[in-house]
Amino acid sequence: MNRYLKWLAIAVLASNLSACGYNEFQNKDEAIKGAWGEVVNQYQRRADLIPNLVNTVKGYASHERETLEAVTKARASATSFQITPEVLNDPEAFKKFQQVQGQLSSALSRLMVVAEKYPDLKADTSFRDLQSQLEGTENRI
Repeated sequence: MNRYLKWLAIAVLASNLSACGYNEFQNKDEAIKGAWGEVVNQYQRRADLIPNLVNTVKGYASHERETLEAVTKARASATSFQITPEVLNDPEAFKKFQQVQGQLSSALSRLMVVAEKYPDLKADTSFRDLQSQLEGTENRI
């Protein structure tokens, strides 16, 4: 009888320990999903700021058409790529997502270089506000 009690105690202990480990994995998984959701929100926020920024720059630097079109195309490409849990688990699809976001970042950098050429644009408060919001979003990403 004593021997059976010993095995029963070991089985109960093992069961309890495995349940704790499972719950911990679930908690970590939910935390990761929540953090990734924040990143996706920041990417979307950045994409939402771009049309306003392009329109502001367009008013001052209308002959910089090529740069403005590149930013618009990169934004369209980035927003058309929907991020889903399947994409996160597929290395090729995730690489494509990163590539599209990198192209958008590159186009935005070129736009900021263009903006440096126009002192009136740099002095515009709406441009400065948009630029500040965009910088904050980039930092959160």
